[in-house]
Amino acid sequence: MPDKSRKVALVTGSATGIGRACALRFAEKGFDVVVNYSRSEADARETLQLVEGCQVRGLLVQCDVGNDAAVRDMIKKVEGAFGRLDALVNNAGTTWFIDHKHLEELTEEKWDRILQVNLKGPFFCIRAAAPLLRKSGGGAVVSISSVAGLSGEGSSIAYAASKGALNTMTRSLARALGPEIRVNAVCPGPVDTRWLRAVMSGEELAKRTAHYPMQRPALPEDIADAVLFLATGTSLATGQCLVVDGGRTM
Repeated sequence: MPDKSRKVALVTGSATGIGRACALRFAEKGFDVVVNYSRSEADARETLQLVEGCQVRGLLVQCDVGNDAAVRDMIKKVEGAFGRLDALVNNAGTTWFIDHKHLEELTEEKWDRILQVNLKGPFFCIRAAAPLLRKSGGGAVVSISSVAGLSGEGSSIAYAASKGALNTMTRSLARALGPEIRVNAVCPGPVDTRWLRAVMSGEELAKRTAHYPMQRPALPEDIADAVLFLATGTSLATGQCLVVDGGRTM
């Protein structure tokens, strides 16, 4: 029988970057942690080892969050392993880096994949997890959105649209699931991750953020701190989209 005394967090897309930082923050706080990945198994196993190094239990689950049936199966595995779920972090996301003026490059296939992962994926995860969150006495959902969803800027028009819709959905679900379950989002600006470094050098990233009040990009740990606060540091905040961008959008 699983030990149901310790709280449990599920972090989607936690093989690297923000997801890994979130998984470690929860583990350091004493949560058992479910590490989810879609393709990066080796990186996900490394995250799992880091989580277990915090003397908590970890569970590795492969799942494409854009697949509703796979998401429901993932939640069943969480329930079977731990018997509870207290925090869900919707971090998994995707994009293509396409200049906003190049409309023809944003094909229907790319639109569909971005919306499937970035918008439908969090909905699938929240819907599947809600009964288990309630069973555990209520819980918290935090989705990783983006300031692109506020400004319309970002890696592509479809990406910005998906994050804008995620912000709206966060508020809708906060109303639908309260008071038992709180639903919030974090909206980062540029984050110094391997994902962003694939298209931007460290020098370019530093130049882009030099005029921000904080004069630097976010680190994954900066975003993880905000996620942990919304999940565990408050019992009243819900329906909020917390901007963590070094003052970029002030």
